[in-house]
Amino acid sequence: MMTLHECQARDANDPLRSLKDLFAIPQGVIYLDGNSLGAMPKAAPARAAEVVSQEWGQDLIRSWNTAGWFNLPQRLGNQIAPLIGAGVDEVVVTDSTSINLYKVLSAALNIAAHDAPQRRQVLSERSNFPTDLYIAQGLCKERGYTLTLVEPQDIAASLTSEVSVLMLTHVNYRTGAMHDMQALTAAAHAAGALTVWDLAHSAGALPVDLTGAHADFSIGCGYKYLNGGPGAPAFVWVNPRHADRFWQPLSGWWGHAAPFAFTPDYRPASGITRYLCGTQPVVSLSLLECGLAVFSAAEKLGGMGALRAKSLALTDLFIALVEQRCAGYGLGLATPRQHNQRGSQVCLTRASRAEGSSAFSIVQALIARGVIGDFRGGDGSQHLDILRFGFAPLYIGFADVWNAVEHLLQVLQSDEWKQAQFNQKNAVT
Repeated sequence: MMTLHECQARDANDPLRSLKDLFAIPQGVIYLDGNSLGAMPKAAPARAAEVVSQEWGQDLIRSWNTAGWFNLPQRLGNQIAPLIGAGVDEVVVTDSTSINLYKVLSAALNIAAHDAPQRRQVLSERSNFPTDLYIAQGLCKERGYTLTLVEPQDIAASLTSEVSVLMLTHVNYRTGAMHDMQALTAAAHAAGALTVWDLAHSAGALPVDLTGAHADFSIGCGYKYLNGGPGAPAFVWVNPRHADRFWQPLSGWWGHAAPFAFTPDYRPASGITRYLCGTQPVVSLSLLECGLAVFSAAEKLGGMGALRAKSLALTDLFIALVEQRCAGYGLGLATPRQHNQRGSQVCLTRASRAEGSSAFSIVQALIARGVIGDFRGGDGSQHLDILRFGFAPLYIGFADVWNAVEHLLQVLQSDEWKQAQFNQKNAVT
């Protein structure tokens, strides 16, 4: 078993250790929730003040040109592109993940309806992130399609001649299990279906190669591993072979070929720019730029390959320490052990209780100690609640992992989680 001293020594020799200094993490906090909301880059407050006080306050509307506000979606998209295996001018940053999914799924269904109108089914994973399923349900209802949900092991076999689009999240939010993007995209294409990939729990945490996988459409989140701040704009990628085929349904003026011509008819811009819609949130985009700047620093230290290697080492260590030190306390493992099937989070299970969730209470007790993870309730089939811990390799170290497990052990040994204060649920869990 690795000791705390050995973990500290490993941190001291970590070639990525300087990246943590780029983040403002409160003293005494072990932040294991970057898979839900990334930590704040230290550069963010000054950048926000600059945008508000100088660019808006002094330069006013001129900043659309003088400060480069107008092309922020494309500029940030080009910073994200190498993190997800996309080309130059193939990504834009805009709107939310849900809205962007509506755009790309609509476009995918338009293409499918044109090329194979007899296909009337969208296929997805039963435990896909709910907002993705909700958006797909709405579109299917609107267009007369069927949304079919299956278990992950049944996806490939379910790619029948009825399927028009396979819609998946690359890394499952509940378990941390990662799909084989290249294999499933190839299987979908062999079956005559298009693919839509949600990279919310992948982008910034592990290497992604959309181009190499021959994917069709992708969206992703700006406020998780990309550290763009709460509610940061999301991103959209469309394979260039599809980009100009159809309009996306939210044909707002920012996606017009000449938005300041103010013509009464809509003419979509070429390529990915047509996936913009309305006026862009400049302050939020500027904060996301601070998060993306960290990856430029990481690139000099080995880039996504080095971050992925550290992520796997951190999650390996967490799994091993939990199983060695917390045995006998009813914890299970939902996250795959195989590296090629794991994202950058570890999800522990604990049986649901009729009178309430002990998993929730354990997480709350940990948060009170400064170890911040989160809770996800049972999925209705296995009656297992989830204690979810994200390991952002930009700012989590090996001693953080050891100390987090030590706190978990103390919470379990002392029954601290049974205190009333840890059994009160707020709106956000």
